Amino acid sequence: MKSYHTNNERFVTKVFKDVFDKYDIMNDLMSLGVHRIWKKKFIDSLNPQRNTKLIDVASGTGDIAKLFLKKVQFESFAYCVDENQGMLNISKKKNYRSSSMKWFCNDGEKLPFKDNYFDYYTISFGIRNFSNINKALHEAYRVLKPGGRFLCLEFSKVQNDLLNQFYKLYSKSLPTIGKIIVGKSEPYEYLVSSIEKFYNQEDFLKIIEKQNFKNVTFKNLNGGIAAIHSAWKV
Repeated sequence: MKSYHTNNERFVTKVFKDVFDKYDIMNDLMSLGVHRIWKKKFIDSLNPQRNTKLIDVASGTGDIAKLFLKKVQFESFAYCVDENQGMLNISKKKNYRSSSMKWFCNDGEKLPFKDNYFDYYTISFGIRNFSNINKALHEAYRVLKPGGRFLCLEFSKVQNDLLNQFYKLYSKSLPTIGKIIVGKSEPYEYLVSSIEKFYNQEDFLKIIEKQNFKNVTFKNLNGGIAAIHSAWKV
């Protein structure tokens, strides 16, 4: 497989350590402000049921876990996993009243949970940052129960030529905008590069299938700026 960060893990970790307190602003800029709408559609697509367990990997500041719990009226549990303790601390502050949310500072390529434990595995805007995506997907498959669902929201490849030209032009301006807003351009240079190098929708679908997932599909959002990949452990 392609691996973009195998020899650069320390840099990737440093990127997010430097800007963890500006993470939500970064997502606003990268998605033209619509990542909140995408995340709601993401949870709607998951259609979670009550009395279930979700693992949300690369959980960031906890947006997906919070939407999940709201969807099931807090009658389930959400396990937030992220290797950045700063982001988890923000998530805890935002959701301190929720006894249904748990936080774990761990690498998504080696999860500290037993086999067949979760009903749902979600990851949003995080899978392209792993040094070894196959390992991350293998762990996703391992911790899911039979019948469990994998759902991934990620920046993808724009399908419309005109929109693609506009988005590429906008992306080139992001390091400059990031420098003004968060005081650093390097995180945006990395993020733009990681999106450009990431798999297209069809290739990523095939990679998910190679980890034994079944019924693998994807749905484009806003012309392919982002995509939701869905799969099942059968």
